[in-house]
Amino acid sequence: MFQRIANLFRGFLGLFISGLERTNPEALLEVEKENLRTQISRYNDGLASHAALCERLMSQTRQLETEERDLRAKAGANLRAGNREAAAQYALRLQTVSRELEEDRKQLEQAETTYKNLVKARNVAVQAAKAKLETLKSTINDMKMKKALADLTEMSNSMIGSIGGSGDTMDRLTTMVAEERDKAAGRARVATEKLDFSGVDLQESEQKALADQALADFAAKEGIALGDSSAPAAAKSMGPTAEKQ
Repeated sequence: MFQRIANLFRGFLGLFISGLERTNPEALLEVEKENLRTQISRYNDGLASHAALCERLMSQTRQLETEERDLRAKAGANLRAGNREAAAQYALRLQTVSRELEEDRKQLEQAETTYKNLVKARNVAVQAAKAKLETLKSTINDMKMKKALADLTEMSNSMIGSIGGSGDTMDRLTTMVAEERDKAAGRARVATEKLDFSGVDLQESEQKALADQALADFAAKEGIALGDSSAPAAAKSMGPTAEKQ
């Protein structure tokens, strides 16, 4: 029973952590970067230890090479001098040093090769990890852009649906404005029908008559014949009388 409860607790904890990772991918990416830096640091420590081994072998090789030259020179000098016993001792020591030198040279060559391979492997691994991190970063940025675009699209769709929906404020406002416009047009029509244009027509006739009378008076004073229908008739009636006179 306790084991099942523990498994259930671990399951809930895993779901909680997975949810946090999904909502915070940048934080997880930073953690991976820090892990990469830590691994590179540890790897470099191992490389430093191996490089120290190479340096120690190189130092030993140089010392043995120096000792080998000295022993060869001493063995030759004693042999030429006739000191065979001393020459034999130097020759024996020379054999031992030569074997050690050969062994150190082989170890140094192997160590150098291993060191170069380790450096190459580190560089390849680091480049691959950096490329993967950059890809993840680009993917996260692309994901954020697509999420933002999706949010904007959903917002636009929601706005379009709400603006065009029935019972919308804009529809109500349009209806109210149309009703008020129709009411105003009706009021104007009713007010127009109530106007009395008979007085206006009478005033217009009076103004025209007064204008005609004023024109006739002006023409009489100036001796100008008016070119209307009454003037020719008057001239015809006055014609025979003028001839008799």
